[in-house]
Amino acid sequence: MATQYDILVIGGGPGGYVAAIRAAQLGLKTAVVEREHLGGICLNWGCIPTKALLRSAEIYHYATHAADYGLKLEGKMTFNIADVIKRSRGVSGQLNGGVGFLLKKNKIDVIWGEAKVTKPGEVVVGKSSKPAVEPQHPVPKGVLGEGTYQAKHIIIATGARPRALPGIEPDKKLIWTYFEAMVPDVMPKSLIVMGSGAIGIEFASFYRTMGAEVTVVEVMPQILPVEDAEIAVLARKRFEKQGIKILIGAKVTGVSKSSNSVTATIQDEKGATQSITADRLISAVGVVGNIEGLGLEALGIKTDRGCIVTDGLGNTNVAGIYAIGDVAGPPMLAHKAEHEGVICVEGIKGLPVHPMDKLKIPGCTYCHPQVASVGLTEAKAKEAGYTLKIGRFPFMGNGKAIALGEPDGLVKTIFDAKTGKLLGAHMIGAEVTELIQGYVVAMGLETTEEELMHTVFPHPTLSEMMHESVLDAYGRAIHV
Repeated sequence: MATQYDILVIGGGPGGYVAAIRAAQLGLKTAVVEREHLGGICLNWGCIPTKALLRSAEIYHYATHAADYGLKLEGKMTFNIADVIKRSRGVSGQLNGGVGFLLKKNKIDVIWGEAKVTKPGEVVVGKSSKPAVEPQHPVPKGVLGEGTYQAKHIIIATGARPRALPGIEPDKKLIWTYFEAMVPDVMPKSLIVMGSGAIGIEFASFYRTMGAEVTVVEVMPQILPVEDAEIAVLARKRFEKQGIKILIGAKVTGVSKSSNSVTATIQDEKGATQSITADRLISAVGVVGNIEGLGLEALGIKTDRGCIVTDGLGNTNVAGIYAIGDVAGPPMLAHKAEHEGVICVEGIKGLPVHPMDKLKIPGCTYCHPQVASVGLTEAKAKEAGYTLKIGRFPFMGNGKAIALGEPDGLVKTIFDAKTGKLLGAHMIGAEVTELIQGYVVAMGLETTEEELMHTVFPHPTLSEMMHESVLDAYGRAIHV
């Protein structure tokens, strides 16, 4: 007889393992099927290891600019890219093992292999088609394997993979995805980054800081296309000041390769073309959901543009089958996946839950300077018909920012002039990925401008700029 579970989660990434843990907390017998590595892309090839790389780049930047802080380093600052990568992979491995510990602690079965939903309530797990996991990401002891498993509820959390453009398919040597960019065999002297979303810009920032000549090609009229236009303009100025070449309204129409370089043909919005040759090209043009091989078509589960269609609680159109995280569509962010996992399981349990409000999901880009946002951009707020009050406060007016040697940046807040509702917040500058959560909480509590104005912020902190930006929206800023 097949093993019976209350909930079986397909995929051990942020959405999947969090959903499993919440299910176990609620007393539901739970299992996770994983074909490659616990923690998913986030812990193994995305969020975490990239931040480790960017931390190394940040320290390298400060070391090479020590004189700006009244310090002197003897000799020339150098680095070994292999050691930088080793640290990044070590951080990833540590957290990967931590996920295994959490699942074991919560008495969640781990089933190793590739899952297919054969019918509602039944999953067949076969041998994984993925390559063996890395040494630092070993298969947890005591896991189950191939076989047939039954579950009252099946949650699909299979994540996403890099999107490939026809004719510019990654080859692992000269044309990279984020997988290869994370573990370069050599440090490239020059690099073309195709796409300026969070992934593309983070790698552009890392490699430029480490000394590579970087060109970013973006088909949209601004870099960081989902961000507020004013913030994107400031980001572009900072990146160009660092030496990154940026081409907007442009697209790579073809590539040619030699033994150790790639030449991209780039067409601008007027049809003019140019060729750029670099050691490597990173394709960062988005991701697509992992929906293949799951049995979705036979079950009649609706999909749209490579993702599974769900309501705000993770339900698909087939009873007993759910989808969360990247495979359920944008925004494709780990924290969105985690929250979807929680509300999906709580909905299954019958607890009162609120559907996912995507406008309250923060977005963060960990380049230098950092970019963070939540809610509507100025353009989207105007499109929605709001009359706006907009506040701005520059980092140059903040004592802590100046003391840190980080005086470049901006905090921007957008309010509904009629109700005082906080519609959006947008930031660029040091540590804004940590600051944005203050506005996320405010939006979640439906806080008005009046309450934010009367909130006491500690001094000296970067967070004071959040307060001043709110005050500025209503003509009451003190320090500008």
